[in-house]
Amino acid sequence: MQDDEQTDAPKASRPWLEAISEAEKAFNVWQEKSDNIAKLYAALTDMADFKGDREFKIFWANMEILRPSVYQRAPSPVVMPRHTDTGEVPRKAAELLERVLEYDVEADDLHETLLSARDDMCLAARGVVWVLDDGHAIHVDRHDFVHEPGRKWSEVGWVARRAYLTLEQGTKRFGDEFRRSKREEVGNKREDDYKSSEKKAEAWEIWSRTEGKVVWVTEGVDEVLDEQEPLFDVKSFFPCPKPAYATLEPGTLKPVPDFVYYKDQVDEINELTARISDLAESLRLKGFYAAGTSEIGEAIEAAMRQTDNKAILVPVSNFAAMGGQSLKDSIVWLPVTEVAQVIQSCIELRKQLIEDVYEITGLSDIMRGVTEAQETLGAQNLKAQYGSVRVREKQSEMVRLALDVLRIKAEIYAEKYQIGELLAMSGMQMPTQQQAQQIVAQAQAQQQPPPQIVTVEMVQQLLVNQRLRPFALEVETDSTIAPNEEAEKESRIEFLTAVGGFIQQAGPVIEARPEAAQFMGELLRFGVGAFRAGRDMGAAVDDFVKKLEQAGQGQDQPSPEAQAEMQKMQIEAQKAQADNQIKSQELALKEKELQLRAQEMQSKRAEAQQVAQTRQYDAQVNAAVKRYELSLKMQEMGLKVDQQQLEREKAEIQALLDMEELELEKEQKRAVALGDTT
Repeated sequence: MQDDEQTDAPKASRPWLEAISEAEKAFNVWQEKSDNIAKLYAALTDMADFKGDREFKIFWANMEILRPSVYQRAPSPVVMPRHTDTGEVPRKAAELLERVLEYDVEADDLHETLLSARDDMCLAARGVVWVLDDGHAIHVDRHDFVHEPGRKWSEVGWVARRAYLTLEQGTKRFGDEFRRSKREEVGNKREDDYKSSEKKAEAWEIWSRTEGKVVWVTEGVDEVLDEQEPLFDVKSFFPCPKPAYATLEPGTLKPVPDFVYYKDQVDEINELTARISDLAESLRLKGFYAAGTSEIGEAIEAAMRQTDNKAILVPVSNFAAMGGQSLKDSIVWLPVTEVAQVIQSCIELRKQLIEDVYEITGLSDIMRGVTEAQETLGAQNLKAQYGSVRVREKQSEMVRLALDVLRIKAEIYAEKYQIGELLAMSGMQMPTQQQAQQIVAQAQAQQQPPPQIVTVEMVQQLLVNQRLRPFALEVETDSTIAPNEEAEKESRIEFLTAVGGFIQQAGPVIEARPEAAQFMGELLRFGVGAFRAGRDMGAAVDDFVKKLEQAGQGQDQPSPEAQAEMQKMQIEAQKAQADNQIKSQELALKEKELQLRAQEMQSKRAEAQQVAQTRQYDAQVNAAVKRYELSLKMQEMGLKVDQQQLEREKAEIQALLDMEELELEKEQKRAVALGDTT
């Protein structure tokens, strides 16, 4: 009797609260780092202060590129039978559950929840989603989620979520003890535990996998508020899937934010930005002039204040005070060229640091929308592929998180919801067992084969069976990344080409050998299963295969005459194929012969060009020699004859030069013509 009283005694909440406190201490460094990173990413108060330090917002820019690259669109649930030959009941159950999940994704606003988890993962390297007992998924802030420390997720024994309840909500859920403890708490010191204008108190919801219990505790109450069996039974026990992680400290589940890997570069970039700003402020035209010449200084300032584009003259009455010096010699200006050079150097250094950040983060220029006009399509595709490789693990984490959430939702809907609610959510109609019996009776009365009917009871029996349902149904999701339209088109064209080619080849085979229909149908299922579109058309493909098999079974064996005709056709087809191969070989030989002829012609053309160039060079040398000889003659004649005779000789020599030029041009044309003929 004493043992029973001890068993029924309420459990103390202090061990759980201490365990939560220890777990929070284990993640304290990460929380502090994440708080600082969040402030750096978006702190409205600091950014609204115009007197604050000037910074280069590269971290914000990187996040704006990374976030949509990791997760951009809501997941599309896909539920299908795990095996294609399990019958109509799993197919109908899969269709029902898929429609329910499609409705749930939109009604529950799952996309917004996953966006919040994505932002947490990109900023702090961990994003958490929690599924409530009614199937509603919520995002849990990193400060409100804690779990038992471990090396891997499978070693975690409990997880806890901090919930905020008003006094009325807590009293309704846990009784008057909650109200009394929280009133004392508010009256004493803990005003900061209450959020917004409607004051709310903290309560921890703990799911212990080791004990198989759900426990509620809160500060100020020595006993647990509630302890019960889980309201739903999911595969992983926890109502939250494994968080979406970015980088983890080896051997632990402590996240490491990406920003810490390039924080030093960002600090240097901000320091250079501030330095550039300060130097730019000093780029003002300032100078010095000798004391006692104030009139000159006033004239200079008056001239600099003028904004008119027209020429302005400023009078100086006592110009003699300049001591006979020019204006430029009487004023010494501060050097601004050196400052501008320092600014340019700082800008170049900052540019290099920005490139270093992009190298560390893996944000390629293609992802940032930066490219060069001379880049080829292959180079751009290579850069895009490189960028996607660096973020692919984060993308996979978000896909896995979305898939785990959908699987938990599917288990909750299958186990907790009535079949009538599921049919209403999905918009499907199914006959009951009684209606199915009436349909079968009508078919028998009309002497028709009874149809295969899937009833509501059959589907419900499969959905509520926790042991058989995972073996019969498979829940998947498509990619949560925005699809590439061109890639999607190519994939569908490839699918249609493959299926069309198979049908063309399978048709004659089934016509000749009807018993091969079943084998060809299985080949079609096997080939279609490799395509994403094949999963969407799984039911249609199965129906086609069944009709194909029925058509093959309904055909009689061909007559001997038909068999002989088919053999003759096969022989002719083989002969035509052999002829095509011979023709292909002949075409290949002719193509090689033409290539050899083309190479020979190119060689001859190169030789002819070389000969023409040689002849042209010889003609140019001969013409130069003749010009030199004529110039010598002109010099000799200038010593012997008078000016008139010299002029006549020059005219004759010029005539000779003109004739030589004509001969040279003719010689060049003949050489060119000879080269072309060759």
